[in-house]
Amino acid sequence: MAQLLIVTDNKEDWRPYLPSEQMVTVDEYLAMGAWGNSKNVQVLNLCRNYDYLSNGYYCSLLAEARGHRVLPSVMTINDLSQDRFFSLPQGGLEKLNADETELSFKLFFGNCQNPALERIGRKIFERFTVPVLDVKLSKIQGKWQVDTIHPFPFQALSDAEQDLFANALEVFSQKVWRKPRRSRKFRYEIAMLVDEREKMPPSNKGAINRFIKAANRLGMELEVIGPHELTRLGEFDGLFIRSTTNISNFTYRFAKSAEQQGLIVMDDPESIMKCTNKVFLSELLSRNKVPAPKSMIFKASDESWQDKLIAEIGLPAVLKVPDGAFSLGVVKVKDRTQLDVEAERIFLHSSLILAQEYLPTDFDWRIGVLNRQAVYACRYYMSRGHWQIYQHHKSGKVSSGGFDALDMKSVPSHVLDAAVKASNLIGSGFYGVDLKEVNGKAFVIEVNDNPSVDHGVEDKYLGDLLYDRVMTEFLRRIQLRGF
Repeated sequence: MAQLLIVTDNKEDWRPYLPSEQMVTVDEYLAMGAWGNSKNVQVLNLCRNYDYLSNGYYCSLLAEARGHRVLPSVMTINDLSQDRFFSLPQGGLEKLNADETELSFKLFFGNCQNPALERIGRKIFERFTVPVLDVKLSKIQGKWQVDTIHPFPFQALSDAEQDLFANALEVFSQKVWRKPRRSRKFRYEIAMLVDEREKMPPSNKGAINRFIKAANRLGMELEVIGPHELTRLGEFDGLFIRSTTNISNFTYRFAKSAEQQGLIVMDDPESIMKCTNKVFLSELLSRNKVPAPKSMIFKASDESWQDKLIAEIGLPAVLKVPDGAFSLGVVKVKDRTQLDVEAERIFLHSSLILAQEYLPTDFDWRIGVLNRQAVYACRYYMSRGHWQIYQHHKSGKVSSGGFDALDMKSVPSHVLDAAVKASNLIGSGFYGVDLKEVNGKAFVIEVNDNPSVDHGVEDKYLGDLLYDRVMTEFLRRIQLRGF
């Protein structure tokens, strides 16, 4: 169990609260060698000032150098000193007085007294994980925007606010920093991010259970966490994302926060950024001469883009929303009329469209690549009567074709070579490369940073060995990092 240290400027700061053996002064913590050999330490930095080169700044800086988990992190402190451009969720704000144009409130570990501000408070705390924040918002053209976000010294809280702070600290420390563990002890602990509400997750329950068992066999604990448990990341040595990733959803915030805290992350935020946008991928593959279907990127204002598309790619062609997943936002157009209609629909949501040459095949290859090596191979067959693997019906039902998993020796070398070359352009993480094979040549369709691993599908040939390989890579990286 981690040791929690509450660091303040001096012992008098803690007088309004119950005595605690966990409270130390910043001078004690900064003392040369203090807690320097203790790795499993959580530091709650409650110094009055986090300004650059202040005692509060050095507290977080040395904590990270010592391998301690600290809140706030140096990255957070630096981010607070810079401009903050991020959108606020407007949900809940309709409960406020319509005449209000300014809001000022405090967040205690993300909690606020006003229920209408709960969602905003959580989002701000996820972005700036600071014990007490002073927030000011203003309404401009009907939308609430951030004016200022500043750390607020807990030493300056009023009596009523001290009670709110104490209650929030107790909840935070019990549920986040010192969550009781099961009796069995593991050397390393990894969080597996799963959204139980997701209809098409990258791993089914059978695969989730097998990942957990594989981690246990290697002396690691793999614990499932949900989308609203970002503040728990400080408990873990690594983060394994098993929810469909996107720059605009919670998965990217988890990946970014985990990376800032020094965790081993799959999928890392850079891979998410590169893989989830098909426009970026198309340009990357083209510039690095990776075989791919003929592609074209266009916007609504481009002159005669329809004529250029037909001349360069031909019809039928495939139109793609840049950040679609699982065949969502992908449509085949057969003629000029359908091209205009579908492009107009996509332009309502995206300023760019990726058009690709239509390559009809009976199946798509999926090559799983881990740390720059191919680790599994599958063939996914098209849904019956459809041109894609997945068919999304108007009723909401999703149907798919068959599949088979193969021994790597059975995969054509040109398919493996193209898959590894494409994934290496992204990084050394865990990727799923989709390819089509036409006339003995492989064409990379896309690289997925969050490849599907379902029990009974991708593991059909390798069985438990597939899960062991992924968890072994986690273990290798954690040990190299020196946790």
